[in-house]
Amino acid sequence: MARTAPAATDARTAEVSLTPVFIRLKLSLLRNGLKGSSKRKAAYITTLVLALGVGVLQMFGLAVLHGNEHAGTVVVLLAAILALLWSVMPLFFPSGDETLDPTRLVMLPLRPRPLVRALLASSLVGIGPLFTLCLAVGSVVAVASGPAGIVAAVLAVPLLLLGCVVLARVVATANVRLLTSRKGRDLALLSGLLIAIGAQFANFASQRLFQAGGLSTLEPAEAVVRWLPPATAVGMVDSVSRGAYAVAAAQLALTLGAIALLLWFWERGLTQLMVTPDGSTLAAAGPGKTRDSGSGAWSLLPGGRTGAVMQRALRYAVRDPKTKSAWVSSLAVGLIIPVANALQGQGSVYLACFGAGMLGVQMYNQFGQDTSAFWMVAQTISTPREAYAELRARAFALALVTVPYTVLVTVVTAAMVGDWAALPEVVGLALGLLGAMLCSGALASARFPYSIPSEGAFKNVAPGQAGLAWLGIFGGLLASALLCTPLIALTIWLHVADLHSFLWLLLPLGAGWGALATWAGLRLAAPTVARRLPEILTAVSKG
Repeated sequence: MARTAPAATDARTAEVSLTPVFIRLKLSLLRNGLKGSSKRKAAYITTLVLALGVGVLQMFGLAVLHGNEHAGTVVVLLAAILALLWSVMPLFFPSGDETLDPTRLVMLPLRPRPLVRALLASSLVGIGPLFTLCLAVGSVVAVASGPAGIVAAVLAVPLLLLGCVVLARVVATANVRLLTSRKGRDLALLSGLLIAIGAQFANFASQRLFQAGGLSTLEPAEAVVRWLPPATAVGMVDSVSRGAYAVAAAQLALTLGAIALLLWFWERGLTQLMVTPDGSTLAAAGPGKTRDSGSGAWSLLPGGRTGAVMQRALRYAVRDPKTKSAWVSSLAVGLIIPVANALQGQGSVYLACFGAGMLGVQMYNQFGQDTSAFWMVAQTISTPREAYAELRARAFALALVTVPYTVLVTVVTAAMVGDWAALPEVVGLALGLLGAMLCSGALASARFPYSIPSEGAFKNVAPGQAGLAWLGIFGGLLASALLCTPLIALTIWLHVADLHSFLWLLLPLGAGWGALATWAGLRLAAPTVARRLPEILTAVSKG
């Protein structure tokens, strides 16, 4: 018994001292991260100042709403949006906080419950919690009224902050295997695109909102959201200020219950994570499945070199993070531009050509997309004929996606605009544009290759090669515009001459013109590729 009591005391002491240890660890990580690079230190300090400045301005801006009839609607919806952002940020930026990965602690003799308390305390240290605190204070000040409202506001601020932080931790813990995998890095790389798309839809929604009559149109949504934790914390303050104490008590109970449930899920997730081996390790240790590259959808591709090169290019588009990001960005922007303009009443079916243009850019710098692995491809190219076969297969792979995508975007835009008569001519113009860009892209790939660095999500040109990249892209775009001049002139002439019954001819003419331009570009680029192969190999291997 004399030996058991000190052991129990030591265990309790270890549990009590775990929280300050993690807080000091978080501060040490922040401090040590600033010692490595002056650029990183400047970026962190700038981010801190901007976040604090914007947060304080938002806090005072929300406080100014005090007494406004729509203040409750604004702050309740803001609290819900804040919680939503906290829940998705760990998925988009998993590397922003090293403590988001609890697998680093699995080898330590730590129990889940004290670990939850320690991680929760350390999660409250950082720029995000500081910014959230400013918004929470401004939100409760906007709706708090009377002594009871002030007491409720003091209670609501930490509840809202805790709800957001715990929600983010639960999501991060549940998806930690994904966040540390290749798919997780792909998701983080595409996060900027998703945020940009969300910003476009938010801009459209805000325009529609004020056109429909202002903030009063949001009251039905606010009536539902005020019962969704952790927005219920702000709703509680609003209810107390209006004298609805029973409703406020229910919202308080719902907030506390949700936080307790999230903490339970978090503890359970940590326990499972610490006692369950990584599935990828088990898969590697078990009997592997052989993959047949000629089975499934790949069997539909042509045989020989053409099919092999097409499969390689399409696999790059699916597996390589930077290639995937470029493809998805082009696909998304090519659809968003015509659809967003159509929703705003300013659409035109001709905007569907953006889709073909965005994907046509992927033909530029074809060999640079292979990076240093291009030396394996270079071993198979020794004559202009082999170079032509390589470029033709890459163009086929791009057209395999772009042609049906262009038709789909044009059909959707024509349906939204209600201009079905223009569908044939726009599809013809888009296909002609695609062929022109495949032509100029092949020539630019042969004459202006450059390396794409493998590190850095937003570094797409190796140092010293920016001039080559700009020259190839803008020169190619100018050449594409010149190649499309005959089709554009014919379209304008048919409209001016009121020969609308002949506009459908632009569909076969555009498709034929695009095919002819592609064939000519590949034929002209192939001898250059075969002749400059050592220079191309050197240029694309610099990254």
